[in-house]
Amino acid sequence: MPEQDDILFDRAGGVGTVLLNRPQALNAFTLGMYRQFDPALRAWANDPAVHAVLIEGAGDRAFCAGGDVRAVYEAGKGISGDPDFTRVFFAEEYRIIGFIHHYPKPYIAILDGITMGGGAGVSVNGAYRIATEKTMFAMPETGIGLFPDVGATRFLNLCPGHIGRYLGLTGARLGAADARYCGLATHFVPRERVPALKEALAAMAWEVDHENAQVEALLDQFAADPGPPPIGARRAVIDRCFAGETMEAIFDALAAETEDRAWAEETRATLLTKSPTSLRITLRQLVEGRGMSLEDALRLEYRMTQHVMAAHDFYEGIRAALIDKDQKPQWRPAILAEVDAAMTDGYFASLGPGELTFE
Repeated sequence: MPEQDDILFDRAGGVGTVLLNRPQALNAFTLGMYRQFDPALRAWANDPAVHAVLIEGAGDRAFCAGGDVRAVYEAGKGISGDPDFTRVFFAEEYRIIGFIHHYPKPYIAILDGITMGGGAGVSVNGAYRIATEKTMFAMPETGIGLFPDVGATRFLNLCPGHIGRYLGLTGARLGAADARYCGLATHFVPRERVPALKEALAAMAWEVDHENAQVEALLDQFAADPGPPPIGARRAVIDRCFAGETMEAIFDALAAETEDRAWAEETRATLLTKSPTSLRITLRQLVEGRGMSLEDALRLEYRMTQHVMAAHDFYEGIRAALIDKDQKPQWRPAILAEVDAAMTDGYFASLGPGELTFE
C-alpha cells in the first residue's frame, strides 16, 4: 500500500477526521504518517470551519498498536542507511503528542481494538478517549527492551494508586472497564453505537467557544456503563506490591503476598521475562516523573530513548519479537542484580544540545 494511503484525512460536517489505514500492521504509525498528521492537525486548528477532530483506526482489530519499531530497529542496526532516523522518529512523534495534548479544539479518539505504545500517545494525551468492548490497552515496552514512553511518565502516574507502575512494568492488558477506571479512557461507548455517534458529531450545529461542552454532552448521551473494572478489585494488592521504589522491593513484596498468592506468582513470573534494564529504568522513570508536565515527561523520555538506541536490549527485544519471532530474548545484562546504579544513571544522562525541544 502506498505510504500516502496509510493515513487518510477527511471532513464530516465540522469534524476533521483521521483514519489510520494500515490494518495489516495494526495501524502502527510510520514516520511518513506522522509527517502527514502534523500539518493536517495544524491546518484544522486554524480553520474556523473545523470545530473538532476525530481519529480512529481502520479494520476491526486495532486503533493503533504503536509506532513503527521495526523501522527504528533497522535504522539503529544500520540496515536502512539513515543514522538520524532513531533521533528524528522519536522527536517528531513526541512533538505531535505535545501538540495533541494542548489541541485548541475537541480531539476525540475511538479506541476500538488494540491500543498500545504510540497508539496511546495519540489518544491518551488528547481530550476524549472512547473505549469500546473491543478495547485492549497495554504499554508492553519492557518486553522489547524499551520503556513506556509517548507521555506514559505522566499518564501512568495519573492512574489510581500504584496501578501505573504495575501497568508500565508488566505490560498488563486492560479492557474497557479497566481503561475507564484508570482514566486512560474518558468514556465507554458500545461498538454498535459508534457509527451513530460519528453521525451525530458530523451533524452537530457547532457553537463557537462551546465546542467542548457540546462534545461532552453528546458523549454522555452515547456513553454506557462498561461494568465493574477487574483491576479495581485488585487495587489493594497492586498498591501493596508496587509501592516500593526499587525492583528488589517490588519482587520482595510479590514474594511476601499471601492474600492473592496466584496473582503475585503470575506477576513475578511475568516480570522475570522482561528486560532487567528496562525494569530498572522504567521504575526510576515513573518514580521521578510523578507530577511532571507532559512536556517534561516527553523530554525525559526522549533522553531515555536515545540512550536505549545506543544499547543492546531494544534490538534484542525486537529481534526476538518481530524479526526471528523466537520469543526468547537474550537480555544483557541477563539479571537485575547486574544492572547497577551507574548503568541506570546512564539512561538519564543529559543529551546536551541534543535534548528534545518543542517549537
